[in-house]
Amino acid sequence: MIEIPRFELKESASLFSALGQPVRSARPEPMEALGQNYGFILYRKKVDRPAKGTLEITEPRDYALVYQGNKRLGVLDRRLAQNSLSVNVDRDKPLDILVENMGRVNFGPNMVTDRKGITEKVTLSGEELRDWEIYPLPLTDLSRLKFSTAAKPGPTFYRGMFQLSLRGDTYLDMRGWGKGFVWINGHNLGRYWRVGPQQTLFVPSGWLKMGRNEIIVLDLEEARSRYVQGTKELMFETPKME
Repeated sequence: MIEIPRFELKESASLFSALGQPVRSARPEPMEALGQNYGFILYRKKVDRPAKGTLEITEPRDYALVYQGNKRLGVLDRRLAQNSLSVNVDRDKPLDILVENMGRVNFGPNMVTDRKGITEKVTLSGEELRDWEIYPLPLTDLSRLKFSTAAKPGPTFYRGMFQLSLRGDTYLDMRGWGKGFVWINGHNLGRYWRVGPQQTLFVPSGWLKMGRNEIIVLDLEEARSRYVQGTKELMFETPKME
C-alpha cells in the first residue's frame, strides 16, 4: 500500500458540455429504449411560458437533479419515494432533468421490468410536458470534455494530475466531496457519496503509472472539496440519510 499526498484538481468541465446529438421524443424514454444500460441520461424541455407549481415525474429512476439554466431547482431520490417538487419555471430557458442510474436489482420479478431514467411522463401543475430532447450519457468516453481553470456551475468534471515514484495499491479519500464518479488514467473506479458509509475508493496498483497520473472526478454537488489524497486505510463513516 502507498500514500499519495493531498493535491488539488484545478481544471473543470461542465457535464452539459459533454452532450452529443439529442434524440427527440414526444414523451421521455427510459435508458433501455435508447440502447443505454448505465450512467446518466438528460431530458431537456424548452419552456415557452413561465409557470409555477408542482413538477411531477412518473417515475425518476434513480436519482434526478432538476435544473433550469444554471439554477438547480431540486433533487428527487427514489430511495425516499420522491417524485415531485415545487418549482418556479422561467420563460425561454430549457428545463433539464438529469437522471442517474444507481444500479439494478439482481433478484426477483422486477429484474426484467426495472427501467432507468424517466419511465413514463412529466407534468407541471397537472399538465403533461411533451416534446423532449433526450441525451444519453453512459460516460464511457470522456474525450469530448474541454477542461479549463474557470469555475463551472452545475454537475462538473474536475481533473488533476499527480506524480508517483513508487507504485502500489491505495485508497482515494473522497471525504469532503459530494456525489459522483472517479476515473484514474481512464479507468472508472466507481461511485462515491458523502452520505456514506464508504468514504474511500480502492485503486489497484496496475491502474497507476510511474510518473504522471491523471484523475477525473464527476461531482453532482457544488461548493464541495476539490482535493484528493491516497491513503493506506479503508475509511467508513456512519451513514446519513438525505
